[in-house]
Amino acid sequence: MFQDLPPPPAVEQPAEDYEEVLPILLMLEPGPAQIVITASREPIYASSSSKSTTVISSETIEKLGPTRSVDILRLTPSLAVAETGPAGTQAQIRIRGAEANHSLLFIEGIKANDPAAGNEARFELIGEGSYDFIEIVRGPQSSLWGSEAIGGLITSRSHDRYTHGTRLATKAEAGSFGTLSGLAKLELGDRRTGLTMTLAGQRSDGIDSFGSDGEKDGYRNLSARFSGSVELSDHIQLETSGFAIDANSEFDGFDPFTFQRADTQDESDQRIGAIRAGLSIDPSHDWGFWIGGSALGSSNINLLDDTETNRTSAERYTALGMASHHFELFGASQSLNLAIDHEREDFRADDIAFGGFTRQDQHRDRSGAALEWRIDLPRDANVQLALRHDDFSDFADATSFSAGLMVPLADNLDLTANYGEGIAQPSFYDLYGFFPGSFVGNPALKPESSKGYDIGLRFDVDDFYGSLVWFEQDLDDEIVDIFDPTTFLSTTANGEGKSRRRGLELVAGYGSSRLPFDLSFNYSYLDAEGPQAPDGSRLRETRRPKHRAALHLTGKSGDLDYGASLAIVGARFDDDFDRFPAERVKLDAYALASARIGYELNDKIELSLRGTNLFDADYQDVVGYETQGRAIFLGISLAP
Repeated sequence: MFQDLPPPPAVEQPAEDYEEVLPILLMLEPGPAQIVITASREPIYASSSSKSTTVISSETIEKLGPTRSVDILRLTPSLAVAETGPAGTQAQIRIRGAEANHSLLFIEGIKANDPAAGNEARFELIGEGSYDFIEIVRGPQSSLWGSEAIGGLITSRSHDRYTHGTRLATKAEAGSFGTLSGLAKLELGDRRTGLTMTLAGQRSDGIDSFGSDGEKDGYRNLSARFSGSVELSDHIQLETSGFAIDANSEFDGFDPFTFQRADTQDESDQRIGAIRAGLSIDPSHDWGFWIGGSALGSSNINLLDDTETNRTSAERYTALGMASHHFELFGASQSLNLAIDHEREDFRADDIAFGGFTRQDQHRDRSGAALEWRIDLPRDANVQLALRHDDFSDFADATSFSAGLMVPLADNLDLTANYGEGIAQPSFYDLYGFFPGSFVGNPALKPESSKGYDIGLRFDVDDFYGSLVWFEQDLDDEIVDIFDPTTFLSTTANGEGKSRRRGLELVAGYGSSRLPFDLSFNYSYLDAEGPQAPDGSRLRETRRPKHRAALHLTGKSGDLDYGASLAIVGARFDDDFDRFPAERVKLDAYALASARIGYELNDKIELSLRGTNLFDADYQDVVGYETQGRAIFLGISLAP
């Protein structure tokens, strides 16, 4: 059983060399955080990748202070966040206009999309205990990483460097809406071993997401993760990691008689956990091998008035072997990476409320092989090519290709260009249906496929940096829902025509050790449209703002460290299913402002004050579901 994503190796490089790495990232941290681990099949420096990449450093996260991943992801280019109510309720991420199940999530190197939840990543469950920093790669990446990587990749993980000795750090916070959170992190290490373990918990009374006078919808979340390595010899290293999340979320669902939104007492118990282990073998500087495996399990139980209504569960077992070869040819440094993997998924569903009439037990297999070729040309130009084939047990196979090019135009200016293809396999719901039996599956579905390109410019002049990227992407064979008004049954089918996504990403920032702060800004424009109708018209895709922007500032002055952010989300459309037929509605634009300030009492204790939604914006990400207003939190951190 092999992990999906090999962790990066230790990097031996003088500190002054890091200053030469092009700061193309939205949020930059000195040292190994400049290494991106999903822009290639092996870790590379951001400066040597043509892909649109964002790394949110642990330093930035600590200064801004958010306790949920969705609050961080709102600050990054071309990511649209849609939450169905307060914290803990379903949170969907759409990258560059792609669907919610078209983003691939890795946690501690393990593919974490939930096969028991329509292949979506469960971002509502990912809190501060699940990462030290977050990496995002935008654009189709299936040629390297396979299915679900149409919009891009999101990776959360621990540092790949470990403390020498023992270090225990803790923090706690309390504030509005009955919110409490706490975290403890233990780091152990010596010359040949390293281990990081984190335990975190959150709970909140929440709000009434349906209105203002009903029952509050709260949540709780307990998470744990670990990452470690042991050098077995000079050339062999054992690596392991894992995570576990146990959460309960209350939410307002639908009236069982009218099928309209109502102030119900719905809740969901969710558990997801995974473990992986592998061997990294480096017999020489020119060759490297990785072999290992991972196992993931998930469980989702839905209840109404404390009575179970349905449940789903799934397991994913993945095996991976990879070989890397580095060589010189015609004066250019080159590398070849060959990865072969096999994946098995098991899925179970039980509609307790309907006596198990539509109970199901399904499984499927997938095998894949990917070949990547990287060429580092003179004057820091480079080329990246990748080809992958996926063999599916239950539907049509798929082959995907990508190419990337980076060419310096001047000392401080680079041209980047990328072409990529992406695929997304049908979910178990799409193939086999969903309880209570009114949704019929379609085993004849084909995987969704996407082709796209981007072209951009990057600059780095003194302490200023930035990038400008234009992208276009088409989606074929989109899986759509079909309703039969005569039988009142729904099913799925591959739609005709292409869905189009195109847009612009602008990033600008300032970072200097001469001043006590760093400043970053980004703006994204998106034109996302569905397939062309017979009359030639196209509808804007739902829950995708045409305009969005974000600004963040972090810094330190004496005993104070601080961070502030502003996320601006433009108007977007949604479908109101309380009406028949469903009516398209427009959701208003909104701005979310947050800030945090910390004061060091001494070298071991820090007190903090944090505020979210400081403008007290009244907004909805999903039509009909209210979100939390202004909140204030007090915190304390203890470190050795």
